[in-house]
Amino acid sequence: MALEAGLLEILACPACHSPLEEQDTELVCTGQDCGLSYPVRDGIPVLLVDEARRPA
Repeated sequence: MALEAGLLEILACPACHSPLEEQDTELVCTGQDCGLSYPVRDGIPVLLVDEARRPA
């Protein structure tokens, strides 16, 4: 699932505003206290806190 090159640079976690990094089929928040994982469906990031998976 490679996102467009510049897109990942401007995306941020809606909960804490930290940068996101791409991992498999998710975008993972890099914030130390957050760590939410947002799904990417059909190449489109779903940046809704209600859709995010909490860290294990």
